[in-house]
Amino acid sequence: MNRRKFINYSSMGAAALSSRIISPMSEHPIQGENLNVFGPRSGYTPHLSAMVSMMNWMRRTVLMSLNGLTQKDLDYIHDEDSNSIGAMLWHLASTERFYQLNTFENRRWGDWPAGENEKWGIAMSLGARARAVIKDQPLEFYLEKLEEVRAYTLAELAKRDDDWLFYTDEDFGWGPTNNYCKWFHVVEHESNHNGQIKYLTKRIST
Repeated sequence: MNRRKFINYSSMGAAALSSRIISPMSEHPIQGENLNVFGPRSGYTPHLSAMVSMMNWMRRTVLMSLNGLTQKDLDYIHDEDSNSIGAMLWHLASTERFYQLNTFENRRWGDWPAGENEKWGIAMSLGARARAVIKDQPLEFYLEKLEEVRAYTLAELAKRDDDWLFYTDEDFGWGPTNNYCKWFHVVEHESNHNGQIKYLTKRIST
């Protein structure tokens, strides 16, 4: 399946990327809308619609990069400083979860409940501990984590409006930062790791 055919696929439910890879996103709340036409999305205000459009387009792009990967591929460590593809996928879910806590629950960055740290902290930090712990799981394991947090994100964004999106956190670690920038960073973050995933898949195949 080439890039154009994959991107133009109309359903937001994730298709089978191969006989081994079936995404759990079939109940996506905006399935059927054209991914390549950014703009109004049912249930979202105008600027939130643009944000949701970006999030969903980038997520599909990440899923494309996973086509045909096996458990062994997901555990591949290129060198002593690298992270596996599986760990990076869990890391993406972890990052989104912590931005949920920050923007939806108004928690200061790093002020997370113990249970959240236990579930998401290792993958958020990556590094040596993640290399030792995050392995031996099929792709579906990581996709379920990605969908768990994304479904909650979309449901929570639908409860909010553009005024919320433009709200500025004056005390954020980067300096004054609005919710729009924070959630754009979630998208940009996926793009960054998607590049790393593509790099690793090329190393695996050589």
